[in-house]
Amino acid sequence: MGPIRRNSPKWGIHFDVADAASKIKELTEQSALPDMWNNQEEMRKIQRQIKSLQTQTDKFENLCSDYEDIYTLAQLGIEEQDESVVSEVQKMADTFIQSYENMRIAALLDGEYDHSNAIITLHSGAGGTEACDWVSMLLRMYSHWAEKSGYGFDTLDILPGEEAGIKSVTFQIDGENAYGYMRSEKGVHRLVRISPFDASGRRHTSFASCDVMPELPDDFKMEINPDDLQIDTYRSSGAGGQHVNKTESAIRITHKPTGVVAACQNERSQFKNRDRAMKMLMAKLNVLKQQEQMEKLQNIRGEVKDIAWGSQIRSYVFHPYSMAKDHRTNAESGNIQAVMDGNIDLFMNAYLIWSKRNA
Repeated sequence: MGPIRRNSPKWGIHFDVADAASKIKELTEQSALPDMWNNQEEMRKIQRQIKSLQTQTDKFENLCSDYEDIYTLAQLGIEEQDESVVSEVQKMADTFIQSYENMRIAALLDGEYDHSNAIITLHSGAGGTEACDWVSMLLRMYSHWAEKSGYGFDTLDILPGEEAGIKSVTFQIDGENAYGYMRSEKGVHRLVRISPFDASGRRHTSFASCDVMPELPDDFKMEINPDDLQIDTYRSSGAGGQHVNKTESAIRITHKPTGVVAACQNERSQFKNRDRAMKMLMAKLNVLKQQEQMEKLQNIRGEVKDIAWGSQIRSYVFHPYSMAKDHRTNAESGNIQAVMDGNIDLFMNAYLIWSKRNA
């Protein structure tokens, strides 16, 4: 261990600090041009780029500073022959390694929309009431992951199950790289457990699908023929107080040529729900456009097949043993409760490495 070299390839992090600083300076100068204030959309785009680059630069500089602190303390302990610093150095090193690994993985998030917020939809599949309960469990898992990651979480639309659980739900996770991480979750998730809805105590297998879309930037433009849209209003079926349940403020928009549907019911205002639903619809149509261009569905939406046996990307087994395993990367955890409490970075990181190798 020695003094750090910030641009050393031994770091294994593909991040050029000097290049980032140069880009920040260039963008800042561009934002200061007199004509730029007349183009608010372009200004917002530039500000997002500056913020993203500055965030990455700050994280890298903090990582370098932490390394130097560890090196200095270790050297001091050696010179003074003070063994009491060993535990402190080890603790600092553990924290550093975790921060390093997080940044190394974050460096893989170089897709067009990886830095965007994420819009996620969960649908129950084979398994009936058990599958609806599985959707509610996944919703809890992702909400806990978002909270642990410092992300915002907002439920946009929800359809309760007939007896219990949730038939389908759409929610949004807001924060830097939210979509980049959450795209690892696209696909079918399989649950194996003793069903609490089975009086005989038999083991059941249930399925739920997870679809993930990036939230498009405010300046994104897409021409949509108003005649191609069917807009329906309905009463909210989820939480939100008496107002949303007494008025038809919820909005469902169907794009008739493609059959793509987007819905939102969490806002009190019908107009706000309509605006958010339109943004979701554009995000979905944009994905379809990319699919047509690439001619490979799995390249954009992941392996979202029939929500049933044989198409799962990950299995969560509660009985006869406890394990969560990703079938694409073989990443696994024996602590199933921790996974359901939102500790899913293991799977996300493994997927990002796997997808980069298989690109």
